[in-house]
Amino acid sequence: MGKDKDGTKSKDAKPEKAAKAGPGAVFDIDDPVFPEALDERALKSGGYPYDDKLKRGLYEDDLQKLQLELIKLQAHIEEKGERLVVVFEGRDTSGKGGCISRILERINPRHSRSVALSKPTEAERGQWYFQRYISHLPTKGDLVLFDRSWYNRAGVERVMGFCTEEQVARFLRDAPEFEALLVRDDIRFFKIYLTVGQEMQLKRFHERRHDPFKQWKVTDIDLAAINKYDDYSRAEAEMLRHTHTAVSPWTVINANDQRRARLEAMRVILGRLDYAKKDAAAIGAIDPKITVPAPEYLDRLNAKA
Repeated sequence: MGKDKDGTKSKDAKPEKAAKAGPGAVFDIDDPVFPEALDERALKSGGYPYDDKLKRGLYEDDLQKLQLELIKLQAHIEEKGERLVVVFEGRDTSGKGGCISRILERINPRHSRSVALSKPTEAERGQWYFQRYISHLPTKGDLVLFDRSWYNRAGVERVMGFCTEEQVARFLRDAPEFEALLVRDDIRFFKIYLTVGQEMQLKRFHERRHDPFKQWKVTDIDLAAINKYDDYSRAEAEMLRHTHTAVSPWTVINANDQRRARLEAMRVILGRLDYAKKDAAAIGAIDPKITVPAPEYLDRLNAKA
């Protein structure tokens, strides 16, 4: 018996701890030694354009500047009574929680929060699919960051067989309409999708498995996902095609380097909003090598195929 994403037991998830991982490497998550061949390919996996991670000093300098801008943004949201929602989606280990924690780190917790829902209750399973998320939307002056969201249906639920294809099709039709309602009600709405190369994902799974401070993050769903990278790729592509709209577009960030990804997520939000004393130079420019609209990301995937 496996576990759902929140760690509760499920009959459907069957963990697989080993995977074929390309030429010269077989990955076993329980082996304390991560394969050298995978380690060498990890950062560049999935076509990542940089040879090295962003230096810590450069990262911390930019992080401080961006967090100061987030403080200004929050003050503006509170003063004007605006509402901000950011949906973070992406592959397992892509760093959604890390992005969210850095965004929330310096701002007022009374008016900002992260939402990470666990398995639906029996009552929630009988509701309209989007219903349980509505109560977590912000009131005036607040911002809410979703660490996974209603898009579970198009991702993990679909790949792991927790819903039917008919339910997926209905979701892909309804999600843009639901989000259009939010935007028409003057909610400032962002969708950020973090992707990560297969070898980098395996490296992070391995780190979590063998780091006592991160072992709680590894569920049987994660173990079952080890051999489903391609299944997630197909689900990801269909989700982005059907739910990227002019009203609620997706921004895709390649998160092989978590430092760069965190900064990019902040720039995506700050760059598109107006607020008092905004410092465009401090925000900096989006890096088009790793941060693109969903259609451009899908075009890049098709070009590789």
